[in-house]
Amino acid sequence: MSSVSPEHLSAGLELLGPTNGILTIKLLGDWAGPSDSVSSASDAVLEAIENAADPNARSGATVRVNLDGAALIGWDTRVLVAIAAASKLAERHNLEMDLQGLPDGMRALLRLARAVPPRGERRSNDEPTQLLALVGQSAIEVGRSLSETNEFLGQSMLSLWRFVRGKAQFLRSDFIEFMQVTGPQALGIVGIINVLLGVILGFMGAVQLQQFGAQIYVADLVALGQTREIAPMMTGIVMAGRTGGAYAAQLGTMQVNEEIDALKTFGFSPMDFLVLPRMLALALMFPLLVLYADALGIFGGYLVGVGMLDISTTEYIEQTRKAIDMGDIALGVVKGSIFGILVAITGCMHGMQSGRSASAVGDAATKAVVSGIIAIIVMTAVFAVLTNILGI
Repeated sequence: MSSVSPEHLSAGLELLGPTNGILTIKLLGDWAGPSDSVSSASDAVLEAIENAADPNARSGATVRVNLDGAALIGWDTRVLVAIAAASKLAERHNLEMDLQGLPDGMRALLRLARAVPPRGERRSNDEPTQLLALVGQSAIEVGRSLSETNEFLGQSMLSLWRFVRGKAQFLRSDFIEFMQVTGPQALGIVGIINVLLGVILGFMGAVQLQQFGAQIYVADLVALGQTREIAPMMTGIVMAGRTGGAYAAQLGTMQVNEEIDALKTFGFSPMDFLVLPRMLALALMFPLLVLYADALGIFGGYLVGVGMLDISTTEYIEQTRKAIDMGDIALGVVKGSIFGILVAITGCMHGMQSGRSASAVGDAATKAVVSGIIAIIVMTAVFAVLTNILGI
């Protein structure tokens, strides 16, 4: 038996054994005291484990190290650091470490510390060592994401079917509020963006068409571009950032606060109560926003045509009327309706699938915006191919 205890109140330890292959290390004194005594005692613990693992410095094989903290007067996180280092050293020497003799609070903190590995270890453990492992991991993540997306789409369709049959449960006041938020309150940002895009499109067309004396066709360029492509696409992108991200943040916060769990407990369907009114509001408001964007985009082109190219108001309006028909406007409105549904689905889906932390809510909002924009761009490309094939 040996001991290291500089003073009664200083950090120290007492060694018992090894006996029958068991070395007991009793932690003594105040491990919340002076740093030099705590550091010295920590080194003594590591030295004791090294000696126990050294076949030339012991009689008999040591297979287990017991830590006993019953005699501790006080302790802080420094003793946890020392114990963690001792545990790693014992593991390296294939020695079993028994921590049952430590105070309950100390053991609880050690379990908490081991639950989350250090940041560097997480990186090294998560990095695949082979290309096939990386490909496999990516494939699993894609498969899981597709499965969750399909499940959410299926639940959305079921919720919509319940709405059609009049059996969906949601507050009409919520639906009206979402229409207000996604409609009238969005007019400002949608209007500014589309007026400026109309000006940009008109200016770009004017620079080129003036070379051929065909500046009157700026009206055709702006009208067709706005109604068929730019107005629905840009309105969708703006709403993906404005409304899709907001939906994800709202539902993600409700997930963190366990409000969604409470709805399930009371027998309400979260899809009906939370997702359905948001989807319906965007699907109804988006076509109106697209028509509004069409008008303001054409107005932006009108400012360029009248201000730069000396085209009269009557000429510009007449040329615009000849350039587009109801088919062009209807195509943009149909696109807008689909884009609205995509924005609602991506925003609500990522919100409902959010984790239960503040960072998870932020990640859900980011994913909702990115997914919504990508879906809109992809769908715009699909529409472009289809309209070209069909000659629309």
